[in-house]
Amino acid sequence: MSEFNVGFVVFPGITQLDFTGPFEVLSRLATPPSMSEPSRFANAQTYVAAKTMAPVESDRGLLLMPNCTFEDCPPLDLICVPGGAGIVEALADAETLGFISRQAAGARYVTSVCIGAFLLGAVGLLRGKRATTHWAHTSLLPLVGATYEKARIVRDGNVFTSAGVSAGLDFAFAIIAELAGVDVAKAIQLSIEYDPEPPFDAGHPDKASKAATALMTQRNAAARAGIEQALGGRLASSAN
Repeated sequence: MSEFNVGFVVFPGITQLDFTGPFEVLSRLATPPSMSEPSRFANAQTYVAAKTMAPVESDRGLLLMPNCTFEDCPPLDLICVPGGAGIVEALADAETLGFISRQAAGARYVTSVCIGAFLLGAVGLLRGKRATTHWAHTSLLPLVGATYEKARIVRDGNVFTSAGVSAGLDFAFAIIAELAGVDVAKAIQLSIEYDPEPPFDAGHPDKASKAATALMTQRNAAARAGIEQALGGRLASSAN
């Protein structure tokens, strides 16, 4: 049986589904492949790491409880960095960036959901990589040395980036399939009844109306400007 530590970085202003979607899937890594076979990952652990053990408030007001701090989190085999409206502040936080950099150095998988990609990028983990992020922010990826690839999940080496919010579920299933096998991934999919049939086919600008796209572009404008400013200043100071 394999020990495998999965860890999520949480920070104030996180988008909870960026975190809770892949958490729901990856925390089930110990699921056995069949009734007659034991799991190879029966000892897998899931960590939710923050600066302190205090509740972390999401960008929609949901309180999330860490189970370890950046100081006492064990070495991670997989680190996942979600996004959210609080990313601009996180980009300026040395403790958050330092934790991501330290853990990523020894991790088997380095992953992000949505605009969490820019936290990976801020510590140099996307330089020279193909990557994706939320559709409203993809043109900012060159700021961290990445090349945008239009896909819901992009893998480049051991780095997995996923598109906006709900795409975190899909990347998590891809990881489960690689680690534990397709049968385990399918069993987990059945367990959580992940059988999406949305009432509208409007989840990407390629499908959404021009009016909806314009509205969401406008609503993302402040976050986009904040990321651009934070990365511009950070990368400029790193170069000096």
